[in-house]
Amino acid sequence: MSDIGTAYGLWHYWIVIFLMMTGLYIVMARDNLVKKVMGLNIFQSSVIMFYVAMGKVDGGTAPIWPKGADGLYESVTFSNPIPHVLMLTAIVVGIATTALALALVVRINEDYGTAEEDEISQLDVEAS
Repeated sequence: MSDIGTAYGLWHYWIVIFLMMTGLYIVMARDNLVKKVMGLNIFQSSVIMFYVAMGKVDGGTAPIWPKGADGLYESVTFSNPIPHVLMLTAIVVGIATTALALALVVRINEDYGTAEEDEISQLDVEAS
């Protein structure tokens, strides 16, 4: 297979790279705290997609060992379920973290009247 065919065959990694760079850009370039939280969510989604893609095995099935007609176990290629299980945990932790971060942004907005980083810094400098 040619190099270009291999690159297109790994399309899910290209999506991971695109989402990771998009999330990183949003976190670094935006001053709004809500946008930063959403950028972190995009970044986290790309990491989850990366781990799930790494856990995929071509021709692999669920880790259930089937018996043949003769009563012996068949030779089967299994996919490892551990990366998928770990990513389910990461999704739950990510949702909790996002909820906490958005609650903090709401509280910051109540105190400062804004969710923009530069305005919050300016209000802090004026207050001290």
